[in-house]
Amino acid sequence: MPTLRFSLAGRPSRRLRAALAAATLAVSAGTATLTAATLAATAAAPAAAYANPHTYGQDVSGYEADHDWINSRAQFGFIKATEGTDWVDSSFPRHWRELDKKGIVRGVYHYGHPANDPIAEADHFLRVVNAQPGKPGDILVLDLETTDGQSVPRVNAWARKWLEYVTAKTGVRPMFYSGWNFADKYGQGLGDYPLWVAHYSRDPGDISPPADWKTWAIHQYTDSPIDQNVSSLSPAALRALGRP
Repeated sequence: MPTLRFSLAGRPSRRLRAALAAATLAVSAGTATLTAATLAATAAAPAAAYANPHTYGQDVSGYEADHDWINSRAQFGFIKATEGTDWVDSSFPRHWRELDKKGIVRGVYHYGHPANDPIAEADHFLRVVNAQPGKPGDILVLDLETTDGQSVPRVNAWARKWLEYVTAKTGVRPMFYSGWNFADKYGQGLGDYPLWVAHYSRDPGDISPPADWKTWAIHQYTDSPIDQNVSSLSPAALRALGRP
């Protein structure tokens, strides 16, 4: 969920590695020719990116404006709507509609900047989200990954104020998203808010919660080829965290 993507040119994706492995096996078995069509079909085959009993999901932003939700195997999807006090992700309405068509659990997140007024950022987020058709079970999320040069107490107070304000306005506790180390350092006292935590060096679901959280709701375990997640909750339980 970072605002900037870094090049993965030096590290072939999991899907490409699977395709190359399959090609090698085919050649060793005596296959005379391996056409481009065969390679494409191999690369398109679903990869074993997660294992039961976890619920699998994906999250996207404008970097994946054309993401194919209808053919995705995700059981939940989260999308970026806003950042700061005035920025709007232009792909948000399209993603929102596609997730509604698919009928899976959907959530929407705001990327926060602690240098700004948390109430102004929360109001901006709610205006944009409320301008789109909503339904019960829609999950609201604060994505906090930067300090903007603020101290630990100020970042923590900023997050608390944003979360409390959105809770008061909507009647539901938003989810809190961050990297594991960031959440552990800046998330003290936020354990009552459902946790969505990024930790790429761990297998899907193989994490312990940071800071004051006793459990986690979603684990983002990779950003290749897109952000992929598992939830410890069933789709129904995830929906229960959303708007009434």
